Amino acid sequence: MIRVEIPPQPYAVHFEPLDRLGAITRDVCDPAARRAFLVTDANLPPEMVAAAQGSLASAQFAVTVARLTAHETAKSLSSLEDLLGSIAAARLERIDPVIALGGGIVGDLAGFAAAVYRRGVPVIQVPTTLLSMVDASVGGKTAANLSVPGLGLLKNLVGAFWQPHAVLVDAASLASLNDREFHAGLAECVKHSLIASDFDDADLFKFIQSNTEDILDRRVSVLRELLERNIAIKAKVVSSDPHELAPDAAGGRALLNLGHTFAHAIETISTLSPTHSLADAPLKHGEAVALGLIAATHTAESLGLLPAAQVQAVSELLAALKLPVKVDALPPNAELLERMQHDKKVIGGSLRLVIPVAGNHARVMRNVPDDAITAGWDAIRA
Repeated sequence: MIRVEIPPQPYAVHFEPLDRLGAITRDVCDPAARRAFLVTDANLPPEMVAAAQGSLASAQFAVTVARLTAHETAKSLSSLEDLLGSIAAARLERIDPVIALGGGIVGDLAGFAAAVYRRGVPVIQVPTTLLSMVDASVGGKTAANLSVPGLGLLKNLVGAFWQPHAVLVDAASLASLNDREFHAGLAECVKHSLIASDFDDADLFKFIQSNTEDILDRRVSVLRELLERNIAIKAKVVSSDPHELAPDAAGGRALLNLGHTFAHAIETISTLSPTHSLADAPLKHGEAVALGLIAATHTAESLGLLPAAQVQAVSELLAALKLPVKVDALPPNAELLERMQHDKKVIGGSLRLVIPVAGNHARVMRNVPDDAITAGWDAIRA
């Protein structure tokens, strides 16, 4: 168990089987809670949903199930409104929990619904993808995307900080993932390894390098250590800066956005593919993050902050983990720079970038020269 020390209500990440969901939910919610609203990914195996529903029922919750399509275009205010209507129809009271069973899209939207329904009801995060286990489920960020004429789909532009009452991570859930989804989650693990020296785990990058084959083979003992070390880093980061208010010099929660300003600029471009086939478009979030990490390391090298050997090591590790390191048909650099200006980290018109530096550290920088940023974009052009 890993504690996330965010006041006024610290919570725990439990590494337990899914059939423990009901007991954990009952333990962290008001004893008078009678109903639970289970939000699931429509693509989850039926037996996984049944296990969650049965566990909640055995803990004396009356369970309503809603299924979401886990796609960025479905992570919308319209979907949020539909979800809130279903929660209201189920007559959830303020003490009754929303349970998010699925990947990051389900966790974000269900968490957002919990944050605003009756001005806040409990949410239990039960991530089923590697990406959501090591990243989205911990820290309380919830969100929906916003589609704006002329600007396209803007990721996570509306949302709220709403900490879960608990997180349940069942490593066995990873067996349900196809290879592409599993590989996509590994990008966030590499991201954590590039800031890990700031959070007491300087050897995480080497651990991933040394265990690449076992990770790809989904060896349970190695996956368990990978999960625990990544979640421990995420917990330390968000506990130190719950609402991403730390000054740039301190880094804080903004460090978790390493590679993401690049990633968010391209992952909603529907024609970009991790392969040379449009059939595989668009990029998944983790694939875009992998490309963003490559761009960020080359930007850092251009600034003289990261040696070429480490830039190459990052690229080689991502490639070994079956993640894309280049992409076809990127828009012109001017368009990409414009897209970056819509990132949530822009303050006072100033773009803030997380830049990796030597020794698996990172820093937040403003006013990074355009030529350094375009060096990053050019590095991922196929």
